[in-house]
Amino acid sequence: MLEDRVLFIDGEAIVIDKPAGLPVDRPRDRSPAVETMLGDLTFGFQRLPVAVHRLDRDTSGCLLLARNPKALKRFAQSFEAGAVSKKYLAVLDGVPEGASGTIELALAKVSSAATGWRMHGDPRGKPALTRWKLIDSGGGRALVAFYPETGRTHQIRVHAAEGLGIPIMGDPVYGAGGPHMMLHAAALTVPRGAKPEIRATAPLPGHFAATGFGDG
Repeated sequence: MLEDRVLFIDGEAIVIDKPAGLPVDRPRDRSPAVETMLGDLTFGFQRLPVAVHRLDRDTSGCLLLARNPKALKRFAQSFEAGAVSKKYLAVLDGVPEGASGTIELALAKVSSAATGWRMHGDPRGKPALTRWKLIDSGGGRALVAFYPETGRTHQIRVHAAEGLGIPIMGDPVYGAGGPHMMLHAAALTVPRGAKPEIRATAPLPGHFAATGFGDG
């Protein structure tokens, strides 16, 4: 129940801890999605909240919803301007060199009838920038914090696989796949001018603990 996963709420915003496996938008097969559950998140308002941004189906963590059209417009402008701070935690199928760094790799979409669509590094694509920091390592894997400065589709997943040369554990497209993709939107901060900023932190889901890494 999404109402039990609220991390932040006030008159214009809700942040939920989206579970892995639940898409934001309703898929073609009409299976459950955040979009179909918004009626559970009105909390006394007549208007349904609206998702401001997107997380991949297999990515868990902080998802911002706007509770009115004016808030939606302002939040969307903040995302577009790069004013929103985002922290993701990921378990990588390897250990990167160094303790931190920046990945600057433009991204473009490719598709084929055989494999469907995916993103890849392409100098002719849209600019994408991600900062990263090593949090912990062990057993040939690493817990890494990613701080995307841009918001391209699959940005962190491709920047890990192509930028660092180490895919995210469980990634079904850019890695070896597995029961869970180990990518979590751990924190979100949205400035609101004179109003207090929106701040939310989502605890690591249980499948992260099985990898041997604690919260970063």
